[in-house]
Amino acid sequence: MIKDKKTYLQIHPEDNVLVALQDLPKGTLIEWKNNNFHLLQDVAAKHKFTISPLDQDAEVYMYGVLVGKVNCALETGALISTENLRHAADDFKLSKRRTDWIKPDVSSFLAKTFNGFHRSNGSVGTANYWLVIPLVFCENRNVLTLKTAFEEKLGYKVRANDYTTEVDELIRLYQSGADINQIIAQDLSSSATRASDHRLFENVDGIKFLNHEMGCGGTRMDSDALCGLLAGYITHPNVAGATILSLGCQHAQASILQAEIAKRDPKFDKPLYIFEQQKEGTEKELMQKAVKATFAGMMEANKCMRQPASLDKLCIGLECGGSDGFSGISANPALGYLSDILVALGGSVILAEFPELCGVEQELSDRCVDEETADKFMELMRVYNAKAEADGSGFYMNPSPGNIRDGLITDAIKSAGAAKKGGTSPVTAVIDYPELANKPGLNLLCTPGNDVESTTAEVAAGANIVLFTTGLGTPTGNPITPVIKLSTNTKTFEKMPDIIDINCGTIIEGEESIQEAAHRILDYVIEVASGEVVPKAVLLGQDDFIPWRRGVSL
Repeated sequence: MIKDKKTYLQIHPEDNVLVALQDLPKGTLIEWKNNNFHLLQDVAAKHKFTISPLDQDAEVYMYGVLVGKVNCALETGALISTENLRHAADDFKLSKRRTDWIKPDVSSFLAKTFNGFHRSNGSVGTANYWLVIPLVFCENRNVLTLKTAFEEKLGYKVRANDYTTEVDELIRLYQSGADINQIIAQDLSSSATRASDHRLFENVDGIKFLNHEMGCGGTRMDSDALCGLLAGYITHPNVAGATILSLGCQHAQASILQAEIAKRDPKFDKPLYIFEQQKEGTEKELMQKAVKATFAGMMEANKCMRQPASLDKLCIGLECGGSDGFSGISANPALGYLSDILVALGGSVILAEFPELCGVEQELSDRCVDEETADKFMELMRVYNAKAEADGSGFYMNPSPGNIRDGLITDAIKSAGAAKKGGTSPVTAVIDYPELANKPGLNLLCTPGNDVESTTAEVAAGANIVLFTTGLGTPTGNPITPVIKLSTNTKTFEKMPDIIDINCGTIIEGEESIQEAAHRILDYVIEVASGEVVPKAVLLGQDDFIPWRRGVSL
């Protein structure tokens, strides 16, 4: 843990590099145990430097695991960079179970509850939405037509990102004779923002319209997976019911969707209206039936009201995007401690993004509750990486330019920090996309590292809250599950307050411990789950939804 203000940090006792917590100029004296030395180059905050000489091809360790090998001999105090470090990670195999763990003190949360929407199958939603979904991309236009018809009239149109008043101002300037330079120089910060309209259905948080580019023309595996994903959304505790638009001739048949729904919820009893355009005939006939059914469904959804629920009804998806060199030492371990708290309370957490678990496979497989679960995890990791390499890539190519610029210069460094979100509890289940996470405890879900694809999948697996850490800043959200954004550093939090909810830079600055931050975050989660606080992604209408085509996506 970081509690006192420091300028550099050794994350794990076995690490042979230190992390700069602030910009350190060349020549800075590093007082490290009995070995004092000076930095040979400037080291920017979030980057790493050596604490002893390293021969060519020597191994570099962070978080106690192998994260790379050096390309050339390095002296003590040398900056670690993409020029002198290449990706490397330890192999993994079936080994001894290590499921013993030290449970955190949860006494302060035992009596706490959240106010959620109780469903007949025992699940509890943190929100109450109606869905309108196309089974195939051919119906996207009709879904958007329904959006135009319903959203504003029912009071759900998001005004926070409505820039019509800014456009009105520019039209006024143009009509008054302004030139291009005057238009560009115009200050629009004072443009008025219209308030949100009053909701017709007070107990319904929104009506969400999902568009996608799948359902036909691809492989049957893709369309079947799409039906599984959509079934995950329809049966989700945050969803009251759904209107489905089908063309009729596509691969993603309504019968497949209904079978997937039954697989996830055998006693499914939510309102579900399916309309097939090739059966209905004219577009007008289709749309009028869909409008009437959707309105009737929302009347039924409005009857459901928030009631107290214990914290074991929370299922939290763990996500990171726009990660930086502080992710693995501030926000991610704070989520890890929160994850352990929730598991100890009987709740569920989902750790996904398999390309970002490269290098920590051994630890996670050892934490699996049985050999069958460990085997499933290792096989999914091997198959996924092999597929990526066959397509000319591999997990080693995962870090983005932004990751690299801010200190994550190999996939193993990025992965070792990303895995900290999963805490220390045993792995109770390994889930392949787009399956349901229906076991309490830590669930590993096979998804890409792509932020939106992974978040989309976590919600389909049952996450009724998503905690999303970011070092560089990302606006990602989800249509039906509140996504809470946490910054790894104070600079990003202060620069992007419109998209980030919680600052974990306080850990880097020594203002609070990881455990204290976790408690603060969980208190905020309870407020969001109760509908008392609305996260920034929800306020902005950040309804990102991208189904994963089961190919190479890092």
